[in-house]
Amino acid sequence: MSIYLLEVGTEELPYKFIPQAIEQLDRNFTKFLEDNKVEYEKIKVYGTPRRLAVLIYGLENQTKDEEKLVKGPIANIALDENGNLTKAGEGFARKNNVSKDDIFTKDNYIWAKIVIKGKNIKDLLEENVASVFMKLQGAHFMRWGANEEKFSRPIKWIVSVLDNQEVKIKIIDKESSIYSRGHRFAQSKVIIGNPEDYIETMRNACVIVDQNERKQLIIDKAKQEADKLGAQVHYTPDLLEEVTYITEYPVPAVCEFSEEYLKIPQEVTVTVMAVHQRYFALYKDGKLINKFITMTNYLGSDFENIKAGNVRVIKARLDDAVFFFNEDTKKSLESYVESLKGVTFQKGMGTMFDKTNRLVELSNMISDDLGLDVNKSDILRTAKLCKADLTTNLVFEFTELQGFIGADYAKVSGENKAVCEGIKEHYFPLNSDSEIAKGIEGQVVGIADKIDTVCAVFAGGKKPTGSSDPLGVRRAALGVIKTILETGLKIDVDEYIDIALKKLPVQSDCGKEVKEFFVQRLIIFLSEKYSKNTLESCINKNPLKDLSDYLERVKIVKSLNSPQLCENANRVIRIIKDSNSGEVDEKYFVEPIEKTLYNEIIKTECNADYKDYLAKLENLNPTVTKFFEDVLVMDKDENIKQNRIALLSKLKEKYDHFADFSKI
Repeated sequence: MSIYLLEVGTEELPYKFIPQAIEQLDRNFTKFLEDNKVEYEKIKVYGTPRRLAVLIYGLENQTKDEEKLVKGPIANIALDENGNLTKAGEGFARKNNVSKDDIFTKDNYIWAKIVIKGKNIKDLLEENVASVFMKLQGAHFMRWGANEEKFSRPIKWIVSVLDNQEVKIKIIDKESSIYSRGHRFAQSKVIIGNPEDYIETMRNACVIVDQNERKQLIIDKAKQEADKLGAQVHYTPDLLEEVTYITEYPVPAVCEFSEEYLKIPQEVTVTVMAVHQRYFALYKDGKLINKFITMTNYLGSDFENIKAGNVRVIKARLDDAVFFFNEDTKKSLESYVESLKGVTFQKGMGTMFDKTNRLVELSNMISDDLGLDVNKSDILRTAKLCKADLTTNLVFEFTELQGFIGADYAKVSGENKAVCEGIKEHYFPLNSDSEIAKGIEGQVVGIADKIDTVCAVFAGGKKPTGSSDPLGVRRAALGVIKTILETGLKIDVDEYIDIALKKLPVQSDCGKEVKEFFVQRLIIFLSEKYSKNTLESCINKNPLKDLSDYLERVKIVKSLNSPQLCENANRVIRIIKDSNSGEVDEKYFVEPIEKTLYNEIIKTECNADYKDYLAKLENLNPTVTKFFEDVLVMDKDENIKQNRIALLSKLKEKYDHFADFSKI
């Protein structure tokens, strides 16, 4: 068994492209090998800023011969009356390189069994690797130099080796060799004698090609430096991934900035470090300290210039933040509300000031529905101030901090803690994995805000597509769903969609679309825990009226293990279809079981304890089964027939209160 290595060296690749390329190369090479029926053990794909590498282990040296049956012309056209080949038959034989003895007749056609000879794996790789690699796709691919082919960055070198043999290929304008490149500050040329040694050889040249190893190295080294200071490292998954793909040999350097910058909101400082400079913030006892870690791609021991450069850059950014903070806090947060009149929410949907007024109205209604008399004043205050920071200098500079800045400015302005937290948390959850608002202020205002946003986008004719998500409406709908389900709030989303649409400056009949959109997001959100059939079986009752009620039914349906109940319910559904049921009239009862079933249906009261209600439905099973044994529903007498359909319609209503059994 052989090992093949392809390494394509480039100028520094965009970090977002590298994980996409890794995934594509894995998929493309897997398909190539399987299409050519090449046996192999595994494929490993690696990526750094300057290289993409594919290692294929356990390759067979020769693909196997393949037998194939080829269908030819109709027998009476391909063969004459003596069984000899006609011109049509000879043409078929010649085309497939077979003799008359290799041809046989089957189902009135002639057939030939041909053998496709296996290929030497080296030849197969030489013929195909370049085209497989060039199937890569990504944003902003360009032509480089005089070449017609497009790629993310210019290709500088190619290594293509099978065991200890070079496999000669050419990608765009570069031909392969056995020479790789080490780290920029290490060896300029590295000989790859055998692919099996590739990872270790590159490690010796100060390149960690395995992105997972590199990521863990970053985590471990950052923690080691933080431990020396008695601190904890702060980074997001996005920051960790970015640093992983901008370094080949990560080496930490601890830098220090003035404590003066700790006086501004710490979210600002952390954002400057993480988003703008790719630094790891450090905390001690839960508080940000005036040190940070930068992961360098540097070999050497003199970090003074690197540290000084990083501190100089962050100082300039933080000086701007301090200036904006001081200017912004010269007046209260409330004074910025009026400025929202100059900020467009979205075309045709008024200003952010208009949106703020809608949020106050919606939050007021939700508060009344939930009976939140004690919290109502804080909720309305939160709704009024939640968008005010959009007109501040600091949020204009750091848009990703909206809400966080508002909360800090509210604190400076003397607003109470609940309002400050509500302003920050009304944007929560920030994504499907993040936390929801803890306080009722953030929960209510956040739900109102997100429903208003989704309705405005749909009413404006900008509903999301596969490639676009205007104003993040998918995330907004998910935020409403997640907040309600995790808190158990009894909020009629269906009703508030209608109310929100009526309050928009442009009227639209998109209510049905908006509601279907919310239901689909609900199903997607819950699909990791529950099957699609289970989720869809429970939307027969509008889930948006009470999301918690819907989830409770889903949980019980998931645990359902009653084949007889499902069989009876589905039999009822098939019989009724679209029949007009009418009212049950006892005078048309013929068989005793009809009266028995009718009485049991009446006694089966609908309730919200679905576990108890399921038990009631299961208790009906013997009676329903006997009804079908004793009674022919489609009686010749029309009155008896319609009465029995009406009886089954009553029974179906009981089933429907639980779920649509046709989808279980």
